[in-house]
Amino acid sequence: MRYPDICSFPAIFSQTDGNKWEVFFPDLENCFTAADSLEQAVLEARCVLEDVLYYMEKAGDPIPAPTALEDVEAPAGGLVQLVVAVMPPVRREYNRKAVKKTLTIPAWMEDELKHHPEVNVSLVLQNALRQELQL
Repeated sequence: MRYPDICSFPAIFSQTDGNKWEVFFPDLENCFTAADSLEQAVLEARCVLEDVLYYMEKAGDPIPAPTALEDVEAPAGGLVQLVVAVMPPVRREYNRKAVKKTLTIPAWMEDELKHHPEVNVSLVLQNALRQELQL
């Protein structure tokens, strides 16, 4: 399935009693965030939208069609705004993200590594995996 590089969805921004801002996307399940200011809420909305869309892509889930902006009603004191997700940089960032792996090596090898502080074990493992996986 091919996913679009740019997606835009309406977001509903509403102010809480404590003058914080909550944001949710009516077209996307579990896509919401909050912030202390409207400016921060706008930034957070884009981040959460990109994250949710990325994980939908990874799961192979279809991306729903967004509701037209004019069909979304703003709450009292709130607003509705279109939030745009630009996915290529998000995909690149997640593909470069490092993950921690536990490694077991023989004790003698650990002792030998102590004499070679210039050896980056993570880099050696990455190179070995690239070679093994023919990447």
